[in-house]
Amino acid sequence: MENQELCFPELLNASCKKPTLHWADAVLMNMLLSFISLITTALNLLVIISVSHFRKLQTPTNIFLLSLAVTDFLVGLVVMTATIYLRTSCWYFGDIMCSLYSYVHIIILCSSVAIMVLISADRYVAICDPLHYPTRVTERRAKLWVCLCWLCSVLFTTVILKEDLAHPGKFKYCHGECYTHPNYIGYIFYLVLTFIVPITVIVVLYMTVFVVAVSQARAMRSHVTAVSVTVTAKKSELKAARTLGVLVVVFLMCYCPYYLYIFTVTEIPNPWIFPILCYLVYFNSCLNPLIYALFYPWFRKAVKHIVTLQILQPGSCDSSIQ
Repeated sequence: MENQELCFPELLNASCKKPTLHWADAVLMNMLLSFISLITTALNLLVIISVSHFRKLQTPTNIFLLSLAVTDFLVGLVVMTATIYLRTSCWYFGDIMCSLYSYVHIIILCSSVAIMVLISADRYVAICDPLHYPTRVTERRAKLWVCLCWLCSVLFTTVILKEDLAHPGKFKYCHGECYTHPNYIGYIFYLVLTFIVPITVIVVLYMTVFVVAVSQARAMRSHVTAVSVTVTAKKSELKAARTLGVLVVVFLMCYCPYYLYIFTVTEIPNPWIFPILCYLVYFNSCLNPLIYALFYPWFRKAVKHIVTLQILQPGSCDSSIQ
């Protein structure tokens, strides 16, 4: 009976124990997490198709949203799927696959944080320096910054996980688990560069955007005789700032508990609290496209075109859905 509870019974003391979940709890958890994973993947795929297909949606801001949707899509397809497996079964795919999964996992999350910083910077320039925004933030530059974010995430992850990549399985406690851990210096850099610095930059930029947006809104209400085109443009930028502000606030609500728990807990993470906080981080990838659907009419129209297969018609990529 004891051997049946081990992942690798032939290894005895070197083997991990199988997850001890009641079958009803395991089925319920698998169904719930699988549903969230499916919804996350499907919704973000709709965002990717929408921005990629319709040319008029390919603005610098939407390029950043497209990249964020790609990271969220990968979270739903790769990270959530593997996490569900790890919570209900032993790891039977070997140390190399475990290191590869951890490597891809951290790259995706680092890219997500970096793109959030880009979104905040985009709104900062659009609201605080609107006259130079069209020349400073172009579609080509937006794509370049996104590529740099992914490249930096790959390089950063390679550095902090170099020991685990060189010696797969070095940090695991027993056979049957998938566990990687950066060295101490890499761990400090991970916390600083993926939490302290990005969160500080995001909060400072959006606090500045909020102050400027409020002053601009008051100015627009007081100058009723202003040119209508200019007012409409300002209102559009302010609305975009408000929508992306909601996106950033939800991001902070999902990510901060996870990092604060890491900062405050010095012992081995709680076997239940830590996974819940991890799922909260992943759940942010499901909430992002729901925010688009709630605040962006163009996304709802694009989804309608996709679901009704209107995008298969000739010239549909030039359709005006804004």
